Amino acid sequence: MAKILLCDGHNLAFRAFYGIRDLSRSDGFPTNMVHGWLRSFWRLEDDCSPDQIWVFFDKGGSRRREGILPTYKANRGLPPDGFSEQLVWVKRLTTALGYGWREQDGLEADDLIASAVSKKSGDENDLIIVSADKDLTQLVSPDTKQLLPPPTANPQLGWRLLDEAGVLEKFGVPPSGVLDYLSLIGDQSDNIPGLPGVGPKTALKWMEAHGALEGIIENAGRLTPKRFCSLVYEKRADLLRNRELIRLESDLEFDMCICPPVDLMEMKEILLELEMNKSWEETCRRYG
Repeated sequence: MAKILLCDGHNLAFRAFYGIRDLSRSDGFPTNMVHGWLRSFWRLEDDCSPDQIWVFFDKGGSRRREGILPTYKANRGLPPDGFSEQLVWVKRLTTALGYGWREQDGLEADDLIASAVSKKSGDENDLIIVSADKDLTQLVSPDTKQLLPPPTANPQLGWRLLDEAGVLEKFGVPPSGVLDYLSLIGDQSDNIPGLPGVGPKTALKWMEAHGALEGIIENAGRLTPKRFCSLVYEKRADLLRNRELIRLESDLEFDMCICPPVDLMEMKEILLELEMNKSWEETCRRYG
């Protein structure tokens, strides 16, 4: 059985960027994100002992979702200064570390990860999705878990591994119910509006009584509190739209056969060019 990490590249890159600040080369070029990225992945290697690591990046947003809802993720601004410049180096370093990575124009990392799970599950693989994105909890199963990085607001919590029971404890629904649950309450981080006034408690109560989203819509007249009866019926198209927005694509075609070997010469060139001399010394100790 192979243990494979499936990592949300942009999610982890932003965490690395904000986790360490004010590191730069002597000419002012920022290196904080590259430094945080390297430390995070060394930590994952040490803690998880994976056989393979694959990293998936967003590229150009999601054409499918933006076609459904033009305001999808419109609440997000441009990347912070120094992020995009370092992302080029992060991708280069990722290859040198011996990890596979993929991106496809017009697709988000979530969909690439869902397709990777589809490709690799059922082959006696132990899959671990590394991301804080709650949409990915849809993919948790007996052979797929999700590793949550420490919350920025409460880093003392540390890394947390979610299995099926963990998803149920966290959200009140199993992985199979996450899609409908999020369709009801919305997702503020992606600018997906839920039903006005409907929070987690109400959504869980409806799902317990009526099951999936179609059952809730069919029984709109029986919902409590009564003030939501007409609202659910009137907004039924929006609810089904939300589900299509949150649904992950699991049939994308890309190669995941072989990870590249660790390339020490490339790592040396990257780290010394970025004046990360101590990181190169540690690289020599780790791989020498």
